[in-house]
Amino acid sequence: MTGPTDTSTTQLQPCSEPPGRTPALPEGATPWFATIIPGLNASHAAVNHVSNVEFVHWIDQLGQQHLGSLGWTTEELIDAGQIWFVARHEVDYRSEVHAGETLYAATWVRSIRRVKSWRDTIIWRDTGNATNTVCTASTLWVHVDLGTRKPISPPLDMAAAMTPIGSEVSPWRVRA
Repeated sequence: MTGPTDTSTTQLQPCSEPPGRTPALPEGATPWFATIIPGLNASHAAVNHVSNVEFVHWIDQLGQQHLGSLGWTTEELIDAGQIWFVARHEVDYRSEVHAGETLYAATWVRSIRRVKSWRDTIIWRDTGNATNTVCTASTLWVHVDLGTRKPISPPLDMAAAMTPIGSEVSPWRVRA
């Protein structure tokens, strides 16, 4: 992909195969990859770079699209009376991003315990001879019954399909 056909709107598309160059990922991770091309709508006009809020939006979309690729789209979850809600985002912004750049993302499930799941995400650019990480994130998701609004365990087949690494340790930082 060289650039969006509509430069005003961000394009976030799944990759049919992993990008040619990826940063180091944790052992055991089964990442889902996507390409992101930020549109002008993602850019903060006063400072001419992509807004940090846009990164959080991408992180949410990546998690939802990954789960959808495993057979549980947002619409299907809602129809079943359940959904994953974000309880916490831990985001590190490492480099500026501008509208029209081609970025790559990988997301995977680190762990699932009872009603909660930690998901890790990395977003980078390919500089031609290396990768440049622009953002790393860890997100705590909680599986919720929409009728009661109470946390519930995800179905066993969903949890298995998400192929969690089984680690409680963030690849980005050590928790105190």
